[in-house]
Amino acid sequence: MEIVTYPHPALRHKSSAIKRVDNELKQVIRTMFELMYEAKGIGLAANQVNLPLRLFVANLKSNPEEGEEVVFINPVISKPKGSEEAEEGCLSLPGLYGPVRRPKFVHVQAFSPEGQEINLDLDGLYSRVVQHETDHLDGVLFTDRMSNTNQLACEEALEEFSGEFRSRRETGGIPNDAEIATHLAEWESRYCS
Repeated sequence: MEIVTYPHPALRHKSSAIKRVDNELKQVIRTMFELMYEAKGIGLAANQVNLPLRLFVANLKSNPEEGEEVVFINPVISKPKGSEEAEEGCLSLPGLYGPVRRPKFVHVQAFSPEGQEINLDLDGLYSRVVQHETDHLDGVLFTDRMSNTNQLACEEALEEFSGEFRSRRETGGIPNDAEIATHLAEWESRYCS
């Protein structure tokens, strides 16, 4: 398992709700935390590791020895309030950062891997991370939320990512779209139906 980078098709795939959690999925979640820490991130969505599942992991301290590890399964965001602009980045767009305006406060409802309900009222960085990662589950990247001017400023970097992606695909490092679609469908049939 690895963190995929733009424009990998999984990043634009709308995730499906998870219907069951087994030991294999719990191991996937553990691996997601490890990949996130290795990349020095604070959140990682399943789409970012080429999985079509509605889940993400987060730890605002980006350190397994600090902070709190939280797994959000089938998150639903509600009650947005206020508005705040802050710089965001993404492990699937390494090195690219830009200002994104989002609601300052949100409520999130989700489930833990053990089936316990999570209900949190969030603000600040935690609110932003939950919104950013939930966007991933809907196939939305932080660059999609930027102003037109800031999107234009990112075009060159996005083209570089696209060039690297094409190069890796040509050398066999990344499967073709049909193989990726088959992989995503297999995971959906196992956990989402």
